[in-house]
Parts: sequence; C-alpha cells; structure tokens
Amino acid sequence: MSSKSSHRSDRQMPSSSASTSRNANGHPPVRSKVSPAKRSAVTNARASSSKADDEEPGRVRVAVRLRPRNAEDLLSDSDFADCVELQPEMKRLKLRKNNWNSDSYKFDEVFTESASQKRVYEVVAKPVVESVLNGYNGTVMAYGQTGTGKTYTVGRLGKEGTSERGIMVRALEDIISNTSPAFDVVEISYLQLYLESIQDLLAPEKNNIPIVEDPKTGGVSLPGATVIKIRDLDHFQHLLQIGETNRHAANTKMNTESSRSHAILMVFVQRPAQGKVENELSSQESECGSDLASGNGVPTLLKSKLLIVDLAGSERIDKSGSNGHLLEEAKFINLSLTSLGKCINALAEKSPHIPTRDSKLTRLLRDSFGGSSRTSLIITIGPSARHHAETASTIMFGQRAMKVVNMVKLKEEVDYESFCRKLENQVDYHTAEIEKLQKLRDDDKKEMEKKLTDCQNSFAEAEKTITARSDLLKDENTLLESEIRSLLEELKLQKERNDLMSATVAHLEMSLNQCKKNEVEDFTYQKALMDTTHMYEKKILELTGRLEDEHACAESAHEQLAIAKKLIEGQKEIDELRMKLQEMYQLHEKTVNEFQSLRTENEELLSEKIEGQKEIDELRMKSQEICLLHQKTVDEFQCMRTENEKLLSEKVTLSEELHMARQKLYAEEQQRQYLEAELVKSKKFVPDNDIDFEEKKPYMEENKGRATFGQRHKSSQSQETIYGQRTTITKICEEVGLQKILDLLRSEDLDVQIQALKVVANLAAEDLNQEKIVEEGGLDALLMLVGSSQNTTIQRVASGAIANLAMSETNQGLIMKKGGGRLLADVASRTDDPQTLRMVAGAFANLCGNERLHAMLKEDGSIKALMGMVKSGNSDVIAQVARGMANFSKCESRRIIEGQRKGRSLLIVEGVLTWLISNSTNCPPSTRRHIELALCHLAQNEDNAQDFISTGALKELICISNESSREDIRNLAKKTLKLSPTFQAKLQKV
Repeated sequence: MSSKSSHRSDRQMPSSSASTSRNANGHPPVRSKVSPAKRSAVTNARASSSKADDEEPGRVRVAVRLRPRNAEDLLSDSDFADCVELQPEMKRLKLRKNNWNSDSYKFDEVFTESASQKRVYEVVAKPVVESVLNGYNGTVMAYGQTGTGKTYTVGRLGKEGTSERGIMVRALEDIISNTSPAFDVVEISYLQLYLESIQDLLAPEKNNIPIVEDPKTGGVSLPGATVIKIRDLDHFQHLLQIGETNRHAANTKMNTESSRSHAILMVFVQRPAQGKVENELSSQESECGSDLASGNGVPTLLKSKLLIVDLAGSERIDKSGSNGHLLEEAKFINLSLTSLGKCINALAEKSPHIPTRDSKLTRLLRDSFGGSSRTSLIITIGPSARHHAETASTIMFGQRAMKVVNMVKLKEEVDYESFCRKLENQVDYHTAEIEKLQKLRDDDKKEMEKKLTDCQNSFAEAEKTITARSDLLKDENTLLESEIRSLLEELKLQKERNDLMSATVAHLEMSLNQCKKNEVEDFTYQKALMDTTHMYEKKILELTGRLEDEHACAESAHEQLAIAKKLIEGQKEIDELRMKLQEMYQLHEKTVNEFQSLRTENEELLSEKIEGQKEIDELRMKSQEICLLHQKTVDEFQCMRTENEKLLSEKVTLSEELHMARQKLYAEEQQRQYLEAELVKSKKFVPDNDIDFEEKKPYMEENKGRATFGQRHKSSQSQETIYGQRTTITKICEEVGLQKILDLLRSEDLDVQIQALKVVANLAAEDLNQEKIVEEGGLDALLMLVGSSQNTTIQRVASGAIANLAMSETNQGLIMKKGGGRLLADVASRTDDPQTLRMVAGAFANLCGNERLHAMLKEDGSIKALMGMVKSGNSDVIAQVARGMANFSKCESRRIIEGQRKGRSLLIVEGVLTWLISNSTNCPPSTRRHIELALCHLAQNEDNAQDFISTGALKELICISNESSREDIRNLAKKTLKLSPTFQAKLQKV
C-alpha cells in the first residue's frame, strides 16, 4: 500500500488545455457564457454577496470546484449531457435531475474545470492564512466524492511546476514569506486518521495518538504528535513528501490512487503581538537604553493554528468495488464523514446538542465548525450524471456548512519569557544606572572633599602666612614707631634750634636795621661834615686871597700890622679847625670800620641762617618721607588685614557652599527618587503611540463606505482605545498635577522628558485643557524644546503638541508672537523624519486657517518651509501641506470677497500654483480634495487670473468643474469660472 502511495501526489486534474481540446472534438463546454447585457446585474449580485459576507465574518465560507471530464466519463457518458451547470459570475450552480428539471444552489465561489490552482488558493485559503498570521485560528478543508480532485486541490506538491502546487504548499509559502525566522516560530505536524486511529505521518512508529481536551478552554491537543520547526519552503516540501509517502492509499474502481485516510496538516504560528520585526529590532538595539526606561507594557504573543484537512472521499461500495480490508477502510471513512455531517446539520439547525464526540474526526475539527476558527470549505464534484446522488449529497453538505457561524477570536497570550527577559534587562539597566550614579556621586563627594581639604590647607597656609606677615608688620610698625618718636624728638630739638636761630636772626635783622639807620645817620653827618669842610675851605681860600691881598699891601700902616696879627690868630684857628677836622675824620674812619665789621657779622649770620634753613628743609623732607613710609606701612597693614578678612569670609563662603552642595545632592537624590516614582506611574498609564492631531476625520468619512467589517471593527476599537487613553491621561493630570507634568519637561532625564511631553501633547488634544496649558507656561516650554532639543522624538512630539494647540484661534496668535512659526520652520529645515515633518506641516496647516497671521507666516518663512517639506515625498506630509494651502487660500479669498484685500495671492507670489497643478491628479483622494479647493479659492481672486491662464491652471480648473469626485467642489469651480470676466473672455476666444 505504501508503494502505491508514493505516486499518490502525482495525480493531477486535466488542465485548461485538455478542456480546450475536448471542445475541439465536439463536446459541449460545461460553463455557459454570459452575455454583456447581463454583466452589470452579475456585478451587482457579486457586490451584494460580498456585502452579505461582511455581515457575517465568522460564517463558514464554502466554494465548489468542478472536476473536468476524465477518460472514463468520456466513454460512459458520451451520449448524455453533464448533470452540473455552472454560473460562476452569479456564484450559482444548477444540478439537473433530468432534461426539464434542475435545482439551483448559491455558494461563496464557484470554480469551473479551468480554474487555476493559484486562483483556488487565493479565493479559498489565502484569507484564512492571513487571519492565521494575524493571530486567529483557521481551517481549510476539502470534501467530496472519491476521485473528484480533493488531494489535487489541497496536497499537490507541484514537482512539474509551481503553477500545479496545492493549498498546503502555497499556504506555507505565504506564511514563511510573511514571518521572520529570528522572531517568529512556524511549526507543523502531519497526521492521518486511519481506521479511527490517529497516526503520525512524519514518524510512522507513533500510532494511536490520544486526543486531549482542555476542560477550561475546550481546546484540542495531540501530545504525542511530532512537531517540527520549519526552516524554509524546501524543508516543508521534503517533510510533506515524507508524509505523503506514509499515507494510506489504494486502487479502487473509482480512483486508481484513492486516499484511505483523512490527512490533517497542523501549522502552528507564534508571533510577537506587534507583528513587525522592525519594532523588535529597535527594541533589541535599545534594550539597555531609553526604550527600556520608557516601557512598552507586557509583551504578548499571537499563537494561531492552521488546519488543512484532506478528507478521504465518500464512496458507495457497489460503485467502488471495495472488499476485504478496503471494505473495512470504506466503513470507517463513511462513518467519520457521517459524524461530520451530523455535526454540520446540528450546527446549521442550531441544535442545543452537537455530537462532536461520535468520531475522532469531529473531535479534531471541533474548533473549525462552531468554534473560534475561521473556516473555508471547498467541495469537489464531478460532471458525470452517473454520480448524480453523490454530487447532490456533496452539494447539500456544502449548503448546510454555509449556515454554520463561528465566533472568531484572537489567540493572544502573554509572552512571559520575553517579558521576564525584558524585566531582567530593565533591572540590569537600572542597576547599572544606579551604580553609575552612585559612582558619580562618590566621585563628586571625593572631589568635593579633596577640594575642601585643599581649601582648608590653603586657608591654614594663608592663615600662617598672614599671621607671620602680621607679626612682621607689627615688628616693623614698632620699629617705625620708635624711629618716628626719635625723629619727632629730633624734629622737636630742631624746632627749638630753629626757634633760637629765628630769634637770633630776628636780633641780627634788628641790629642790621639799626646799623643801616646808623649808616644813614653817619652818611648824613659825613655829608654835613664835608659840606662844612668845603665851606671852611672856601672861607680859607677867601681868607687866603684876602691875606694875599693884604700881603700885597704889606708895607702899610699899623692897620696892616693889626691885620697881620689877626691873620696869625686866624692861622691858629685854622690849625684848631684842622685838628678838629682830623679828629672827625678819624671818628668817621672808626665808624666805617665798625660798620664794616657789623656788615661782615651780618653776612655771616645770613649765611648761617641759609645753612640752617637748608638743614630745616632737609629735615622737613626727611620727616615727609618718614610720614609717607609710615602711611604706606599703615596702608599695607590695612590691606593685609582686609585680605585676611576676605580670606576668612571666603572660608566661611566655601563652607556654606559645601553645605549647600551637600543639601543640593540630597535634594537631587530625593528628586531623582521622586522622578523615578513618577516615571513608573506614567509608564502604567501613558500610551507610547505618537501624538497625532485631529485632521483625519474627513478622509475617514470618505472611505467609510468602502471599509470592511474588520476595518470598522478595528476603527471602533481604535476609538475606544483613544477614549481610554485620554481618560487615563486625565486621571494622571488630576493625580500628579499639570504644573508637575510641565516641570518634568525641564528634566535632565531624556526618557522622563519624552514621557512628560507625550502626556502634555495628549492633553493638548482636548479643547478644555489648552487654555490651562498655555496659562501654566506649557506653550513656552514646548517652543523652548522645539528650538533647543536635537532629539527627533522630542521634536516630533513637541511639534504635534503645538499643532494641537494651534487648533485654537487664541493660541494661534500666541504661537506666532512667541516666534513659533520661525522655530517650526527651523525644525523643518533640520530634520528629514517623515513623522516630524507631518507634525510641523499640520501645525502650519492649522495656522494658515487664521487670516490675520498670513503676513507673519510669510515674513517668518513658514510658507517656504511648508513648500520645502514637499521634497520628503511622504504622502502624509504632502496631505498636510495641501491642507495648509487650502486653508490659506480659503481665508484669502474670503478677505478679497469682503473687499479687505487686493492684489495677487501670497501663495502665487511664493510659486505654489505650479506645485498645485503638477500634483492635482497623481495623489490620494484626500490630498486631491485639498488641492482642488486651493485652486478654486485662488481662482476667485481676479488678480490671479493671468497667472491661471499663463500656467495652465485654467485648464485644470475646468477639469475640476467636470471631473471632481465631490459635487460641492465641482459647483465651486463652475461658479468661479462663471463669475470671472477674464476667464469668460478667455473661454469665449477658445
């Protein structure tokens, strides 16, 4: 039997080429063509069908596949038409009872005999595989009569070519390509249910494996089965080949390689809850850094299981010709399939009792029908009318299965091993940080103690030096005081001598004055004497003349004798006069000599007085020098005393600073412990997702009609998550206080700063909190962080918080007055992070909605920065830029209509019009809507008309009026074209 099973996987269904050749031989095709007139109805039916499917996401999906005619069918049914007619466009199948009576059945999908393996997989199995990758259990099962192509559909290896691969190989190929070997685990078990005994196809020695049910969860497990981790697709194909070799197969009348057992491939997928390897890589790279400090919550694993079941075909004994052991095998096969049918019937009829324990097959498939698994069933049928009853039974099985609805649940478990490893890393990191801080504190303490010791030593040395210098100065001061006393005594003596000399000089001056008076008197007397002498000499001369006259008359009488006698007597008087004159001359000589002696003595006294004056001057100068030296000594002493007092005050100051440093270290230690506690508290409540601003509602509303049930479910979950996050943040704000949260923005710990910034940004998203944040100084702190921080996360979250605050018209003016536009433009020029650029562009977009700020936005370079962010190429950034242009142009057009502004638009001056034209057709719908609005509002300014004509924007405006997806934008464009005289004149010329 194993030798036959080795070729079992090579069975194949005839391809579409075989079907074409058969048509060429004259056989009518099974598939009926649909006329073009009916295609719109078919499309509407398919849309309604998909809508109905979305209404029941847990319902079992059933598809039917028709096997092409084989050689036996061609020989036996050559004179009869096929009993099956397919209507794939309408997903319907007609089963003919006879030529005039038929029944119609609707399925989720209908595959003709020419359907490719790839299409069958993508429709039937791929949605289930995607659910398994997202953490849900899934089942893909093939059911049908023996020989209708179940094994070909499910277990084909595709050795001849990849296009022939079955569901098993293609499912594992998708799973392996969408998982990471470093972080995800993909394992398989391959079993067969043979004669109500579970056997391991990868380890044939394991037989009769027990089924164990979890009483709490109801889950089914096979503890004895072999579980092998898959490395790659080749490894899986090798294992699948081994399993197919060990599977039981036999040759019957209806199938040369009939499967005699139910084959069950179990694929176990285990993935981190994040679902992205990049998150894991970033968490590993920074597991000892800031990510550990920020905390990401408890890690969880998505554990899902995929069952791919190739059921053995149901058969009638009279047709298959089974006997002996084959008959025994057929009984067990039909028994298990009957039990499966009973369970399906009970589930379809919503019976209170489901007989899942009647067979091991139903126990294994307990989760697939009526459980939490997403299940797809493909039923295979043949076209031959000889097997009408078996085909009808298979179709009814599929119809009943379509009524079964499972409760699909996410299989998520806590990854205790990863969580434990993460906590250990956190403990190691914080221990290392504490040791580092302790070491830094010890080093600072040692350094401060060393500085204190140096200061104390320097103080002691300075004190010794000052004491020595003070003693020396005291000795010098004592010496100088003694010298000054001696000098003072000498000065006193000199003063006395000077007084004595002054008295002597005064006496000499009096004597000199007296001598001068005597000299004047002597000169007067001498002059009088000289005058008397001259007078006498004159008289003597007169007498001499008279005597000579009388001598001439000598010979006279007695009279001449008497005259002679008298003359002799006169001679005696002259002698007496001469004697007296000589005595007076001698007295004069004596007086002159005395005057000369007095004059000489006076000159000596004057010279002595001059020498005494010089000595006095020298003493005076020496006294002045001594006084200056004394004053200098006193000043130096005062300076030394001041320096000593200064050193003492510095010593006291250093002691106080040391005490303050110790208090500061103690306060910092307490603050660090407080911040750690606050950080732990914030880790429990604050979400780690990036802050966003409320601008996505219109886009979400536009796509609301196209969202699937799963997307709407996720959207409701995200809304509930956002509401829960905001509630949590509000509680944090009430418990901690807004001021403390704002104080944490100035923390030196980067992680604490980021965490506090995220809380502030989330609070800023609520209108009720914005005014309080601004009043408490939150806006100033955010602008300071934007302008000073180089951290990308801080720049992104701070820009998002400013964008949230910029939704208020009052805050918009404050942001621009405080230089927010210039700071945001600087951030846009310095970063290339798309998320940061999106936040900055969103802030600018909100500011552009205030018409009073347009001039400031142009002056600060905000418009140029907004256009510069287009170079990033990120669709979200471009969407925000387009929204800003739409807000700007709308406010500008309103002012122009009200008559408050004239002239060309600032946006056109900045060259925005060319960018709007080039991006109006090749962007997402939400971005296109903003661009169309911007063009319509710019066109309302008549001064912009020539720019529209010269750049080709007029043609784009005409296209918008005819082709825009929104009716209000089309009407606005038509109205603008109609009201503009320039546009009307241009259109009439054309």
